[in-house]
Amino acid sequence: MKRILLVRHGESEWNAVRRLQGQADIGLSECGQAQAGALGPMVATYQPQLVLTSDLKRASDTAALLGHPEARREPMLREQDVGIWTGAEIADLIADTPAAYAGWRAGSFAPEGGEIWADFRARIGGALQGAIEAQEDTVLMVCHGGVIRAALDFALDLPPSRIIPVGPASLTILAFAKGEPRLEVFNATIFAPVLDAPD
Repeated sequence: MKRILLVRHGESEWNAVRRLQGQADIGLSECGQAQAGALGPMVATYQPQLVLTSDLKRASDTAALLGHPEARREPMLREQDVGIWTGAEIADLIADTPAAYAGWRAGSFAPEGGEIWADFRARIGGALQGAIEAQEDTVLMVCHGGVIRAALDFALDLPPSRIIPVGPASLTILAFAKGEPRLEVFNATIFAPVLDAPD
């Protein structure tokens, strides 16, 4: 049976201060490095045969800490571009533009210069479809919280408004039995799950 393992990168330096990243190339915090290393044994139990990673540093470094420094870098797995919100503090966005921020989280709003949800979903859907069609049965994709939400929307029609934030260094698994997608695991970690993770 085909399985797609989706891992969000460990906590980044901007996650730690709740600053919105989008496609800014921010590295892991010390906590994020520890989180990624700790998740490694859980991911290893699935013995992924193909490993893909976003080419952004926080994801590719997570892939290496999971034991896959050779992971193939895939720009299609980059996080959603948030345009002029790149680098903004999430608390400020919620305070100053609450409706816009809520709309962005729900996939119905894009900040100026940002990627609209439909385009982002289509990009991630293309990457996911490529993984589904790959000959390997178990594919690991190390990516971003928004990427995982978009993958669930594409595969299961589960819109982002119905999904809690994806925690750092967490594992989500999509399985395809006879071509039918199902959610096997969501937001699993070896530590207490983060239910209010920053985007």
